[in-house]
Amino acid sequence: METLGRLAGVTVDCRDPQRLADFWSVVLGGRVTESLPGWRRVTVAGGGPVLTFQPVPEPKAGKTRLHLDIAVTDVDEAVDRIGMLGGRWTGERHDYQEGAVLVMTDPEDNEFCVVQYYRV
Repeated sequence: METLGRLAGVTVDCRDPQRLADFWSVVLGGRVTESLPGWRRVTVAGGGPVLTFQPVPEPKAGKTRLHLDIAVTDVDEAVDRIGMLGGRWTGERHDYQEGAVLVMTDPEDNEFCVVQYYRV
């Protein structure tokens, strides 16, 4: 079976990205860098998904605090295929210099993102 994409990273919404990045870098043996202003990224030695810590002002309530980022070659195709599988696009899209991020949900409304990285 042909796959749609690959697991690129795990993003955690949090109030203190530096604190969580420092914690996970010790737990996983990773290196902390700033990916965007205020954001932190943990790259694990030896490979594996990257952990990104995204600052949000609100404490944990009902929103999913942890979601998967799935790297795809074409976000439009991914939206269509995910829809055919029972998921949906929330309508939320973020465009950054490094690529496009679309917020999706699985059939039970768990959020995840499809990410199309641009070649710079």
